[in-house]
Amino acid sequence: MTKTIRDKAISALYRSLSPETICIADLDCSSGPNTFLVVTQLIRVICEECKSNGQQQQLPEFHDFLNDLSGNDFNTIFRSLMPEFYDDLRKKNIIEDEFDPNNCFVSGVAGSFYNRLFPSKSLHFVHSSYSLHWLSQVPDGIENNKGNICLTSTSSASVIKAYYEQFERDFATFLKHRSKELVQNGRMILTMLGRKNEDLFCKGCSDEWELLATVLKIIGGSIEEEKMDAFNIPAYNPSPAEVMCVVEKEGSFAINSSETSEIQRNDSSDEKYNMIQSFRSVAEPLLVSHFGDELNVDQVFHYYREITANNCMEKEKIMFINVSVSLVKRN
Repeated sequence: MTKTIRDKAISALYRSLSPETICIADLDCSSGPNTFLVVTQLIRVICEECKSNGQQQQLPEFHDFLNDLSGNDFNTIFRSLMPEFYDDLRKKNIIEDEFDPNNCFVSGVAGSFYNRLFPSKSLHFVHSSYSLHWLSQVPDGIENNKGNICLTSTSSASVIKAYYEQFERDFATFLKHRSKELVQNGRMILTMLGRKNEDLFCKGCSDEWELLATVLKIIGGSIEEEKMDAFNIPAYNPSPAEVMCVVEKEGSFAINSSETSEIQRNDSSDEKYNMIQSFRSVAEPLLVSHFGDELNVDQVFHYYREITANNCMEKEKIMFINVSVSLVKRN
């Protein structure tokens, strides 16, 4: 869904700068089949630019930085780099046989993107998908969010304020660091789970987390109440207006374009199963980190599946909203 604005951004960057080496950072790359997806598509676009208008312009060198937290499985990434990555490029006709793999360099960069990661003015293009709605920490001052594990319609005004202010600080920090690392007129494409409008509690924002909170109330009787109340999710789904407000206020980037897109994730029984498995992959590390052995995670998701089968998520089409922005570093 974001391919169009991503392709336009990398094409515009290459036409305006024509660097001999293009340095690309994919932030929160994970480790799996999709890790090289964005890098592959960006290389394809640059190759097409080089061949445009009947001209055979020499390809630049590519330096691709794959970033994630230090616990990410970088070993798996680099084991799949050769020869699978280059073979995949050729199979998709993205590169030709004469493409020199030595012109494409891939590095792993461990660390939080809420900190500096790269030298000053060393990057041309930054990409991040499904990451920036995650906060650097659970907001302070949300002790009165008892019974909830995220923002819900029963959260107090002070909790709502704390969550938004944490998002604002984190996103502004992210922009400040990337502005130092990008060259002049460098570009970023950022996609995060968000909302269509200013309705904080619209469908799709917190449905999965609210169901998880219900499960924890059912099976968490043996866990200390204080520990249960202290479990909150460090995530905030911003609206397009909130994203643009922080960008404009921070001031380092001009907004080239912004759009929202929707994903419907519960059309079929297989998709519902995949949705639960996907949610578990996100929620389980948070549960284990907070509760340790006090909580039986298999039991949690056994109840979660049962509740989901009888919940409105089974009967209604819940839409998940993506907020995407294309940014250009100001002079």
